Amino acid sequence: MELASLTGIGKNRLEALHAAGIVSLRDLLYTVPQKYRDCSAITPAARAEAGQRQCFSLVREGEAKLARFKGKMTLVTCAFSDESGKLSACWFNQPWMKDHLNRGTRFLLCGPVESRGGRLQLMNPSLEKENRIVPLYRPIEGLPQRVHEQIAREALESLDEVCPETLPLSLVKRYELLPLGEALRRLHAPQTMDEIPPAQRRLAFEQMLMYQAGIRMMRRLRRGGLPMEIPAGRQEAFWASLPFLPTGAQRRTLAEIARDMGMKGPAPYAMARMVQGDVGSGKTAVAMGAMLLAAQSGYQSALMAPTEILARQHVETMRPFFEKNSFGCGLLVSGMPTKERREALEAIREGRWQAVIGTHALIGGSVRFQHLGLCITDEQHRFGVAQRTALLEKGGDTSAGRAPHLLVMSATPIPRSLALSLFGDLDVSVIDELPPGRQPVKTRLVPESKRSGLYAFIREELKAGRQAYIVCPLVEESENADGLMAVKSHARELSRKAFVGFTVGLTYGTQPAAEKQAALADFAAGKLQILVSTTVIEVGVNVPNASVMVIEDADRYGLAQLHQLRGRVGRGTAQSWCFLMAEPNERLQALVRTNDGFQIAQTDLELRGPGELLGTRQHGETLTPGAGDMTLLYRASQCVEEISSDPAYAEEWKAVQTLAEAYVSHSAGKVSVS
Repeated sequence: MELASLTGIGKNRLEALHAAGIVSLRDLLYTVPQKYRDCSAITPAARAEAGQRQCFSLVREGEAKLARFKGKMTLVTCAFSDESGKLSACWFNQPWMKDHLNRGTRFLLCGPVESRGGRLQLMNPSLEKENRIVPLYRPIEGLPQRVHEQIAREALESLDEVCPETLPLSLVKRYELLPLGEALRRLHAPQTMDEIPPAQRRLAFEQMLMYQAGIRMMRRLRRGGLPMEIPAGRQEAFWASLPFLPTGAQRRTLAEIARDMGMKGPAPYAMARMVQGDVGSGKTAVAMGAMLLAAQSGYQSALMAPTEILARQHVETMRPFFEKNSFGCGLLVSGMPTKERREALEAIREGRWQAVIGTHALIGGSVRFQHLGLCITDEQHRFGVAQRTALLEKGGDTSAGRAPHLLVMSATPIPRSLALSLFGDLDVSVIDELPPGRQPVKTRLVPESKRSGLYAFIREELKAGRQAYIVCPLVEESENADGLMAVKSHARELSRKAFVGFTVGLTYGTQPAAEKQAALADFAAGKLQILVSTTVIEVGVNVPNASVMVIEDADRYGLAQLHQLRGRVGRGTAQSWCFLMAEPNERLQALVRTNDGFQIAQTDLELRGPGELLGTRQHGETLTPGAGDMTLLYRASQCVEEISSDPAYAEEWKAVQTLAEAYVSHSAGKVSVS
């Protein structure tokens, strides 16, 4: 069985799957649901309870009504009842729901219950066909949730063939894990909610184990390094050349980097260090200092960023500085004009660029460095072991067993003890100070009913000369997206209604590069007052005049990502605000309570697991939700430590190594290097 043979998968949907990196049945089955909607228990209308998510089997009373409001999109309302009583429901920004409700008389409605004006009401409930547990997958443009669920269930018929057991049975038994096949069946088609946690635990353990084994493969690269000449006083000269005073944490971190790169001896280790710090802590300045030290020692540096936007921003920031110091600095990204790309590759190969900044294009087969001595990956959580390895292999002195120094930058703060378990191949530096003068961003949860008041506040901020971001989860509106806000339609609606007379711009990931750069440039220059965007602005966008961040459907994001988005504001001297559009819940309240990224990261890890931190997520293979049990991570780390050093587990360790190598190789094969 192939993907193309699955029911409902035509050319367009097959392309959507491939774009998401799902190219095989194995990829499909390993793309497990991110959460579940429990519609297995039916509650009588008379027992509806505010603040609870409940399911009701209700009969429609009268016709559904569609209303449009200034400053909003649409509101569909309808009255329902069962034998016990009455209950109304409403849907924001889902106008098609009116027609759906008029097609039948009895409906299975599942959603949160709220008290409004002294009456209970279902808010944005889903319409289900049967009382069951509904799996919810990560959104894929062009692939409705119902189709994703359907094809996953169909693929389960070939489960044993395409997903044979991966772990030695002795480890499965020892750690009380479910067999792989049983775990995948439970995740895609659970009969009860109790079935799900053990299945998530099995996949999470496997993925943690593979990651820890992959780390050990990385350690081989540390056998020898390229010693650099870094005279005393060179770091201070760098800090003195900047237009701001560094924090003590920045000075300390660069000193640790300089010590690593300047190690002497018969066989000095190559640096392998992670620099982590909160949003706005000044990691970029530290990276620039390290690149300057490498250039002054006669070596090239390569900085790999996860997005073209961020790469271009780094070049704009760093090029004047390097040219002032008589060093070349250039950009390499995918989609460059042929002539520009050829010139860039030549400048890298001939060593005319001492500082090279780019995206995954840096690890392409045509890229050759003259003397690469320092590799930097920005936004560590976006890269995996395979990408780091590929970049390191672009430099060094292989004949002498020398490898470039490695510096990874993490904008997601991680508690040090956890960082050492997650990134066992790396030393850790922490920038735990923010530049003086920054005002903390004030964060507020805003339910749909308060939208008009929020828009009034934003208009006052814009009149005062400030700017605002509005972030949406989708690019295009879809009937099958549970009413999620779409960036294109939302931008049109805002410019026509709530923000008439203000300049509204638009940007998203699949937008043509020229349009994207123009929108960001116009916003940075103040030509646009509002920028409506997807999460493409999560990193690398720095507009000090922006004072408002609105995040639509905020409950669809992890806390760490929300914290990253919040970090786009609060970069100037004015008070800044972050508004989370969602119904109140305890998880989001954690973001409201604190701006401490380390505390937020710990909470996110406990709730969602370390997936985004690990960076092992590759297309078509997501880390399992529910892996937030840190004990599980530590047990996986201990397992690798034990079986790799105890001769009694030689066969198990050999099997895990083989699996880890295939895992990393599979990941690397799916990395775009164009």
